[in-house]
Amino acid sequence: MTLLSAINEVCDVVSLDQFDSVYGSIDPNAQTMLALAQEAGDEIARRADWQKMLATHTAASSPENLPEDYQRMTPGGAVRTSAGDFFRPITNSSQWAVIIGVASTQPYFFIKASQILFSPAASAVGAVVDYLSKNWVLHDPSGPGATLTADDDTTLFPERLLVKGVLWRWKRQKGLAYEDNLAEFEADLVQEINADRGAS
Repeated sequence: MTLLSAINEVCDVVSLDQFDSVYGSIDPNAQTMLALAQEAGDEIARRADWQKMLATHTAASSPENLPEDYQRMTPGGAVRTSAGDFFRPITNSSQWAVIIGVASTQPYFFIKASQILFSPAASAVGAVVDYLSKNWVLHDPSGPGATLTADDDTTLFPERLLVKGVLWRWKRQKGLAYEDNLAEFEADLVQEINADRGAS
């Protein structure tokens, strides 16, 4: 399913004529559908650790710039040394100031201003960072991105969620009853998250 086919599926439900194209269209309905698709996709991408959006980065120094597509760390043991030992996360600058002021063999990391800092600094070399990418749109053949840019774009999460996410948003925007559609979206989201984790 592509962006265009997903939006046309919504059109069938809300009794709009299908579009020949939505990306770059001057039709106000097409522009609205495209904006809602971007909004829905952004939300769906943030709500789970989708397998196809998991990524790994190898650090070389401290501080190390986070990858451009970085959204957030994966939960539980996202950063490990080249030897396989886990870094402990530090979540505020006051704690970090204490950590770097006291010599320790325990490795720590702290994220600040789009960088990841390591203590001791030498432990950064070869450290592996597991994270969730913000890129949920598959542009063929250029690879993934975070923004819809063409009618034939696809998603890295189950595409039926995009249809359901656009549908309830469209109804809400038009002042129509959307609560049932939102409930269906939420139920399907939970089901797809569990399936993606292998827990269905």
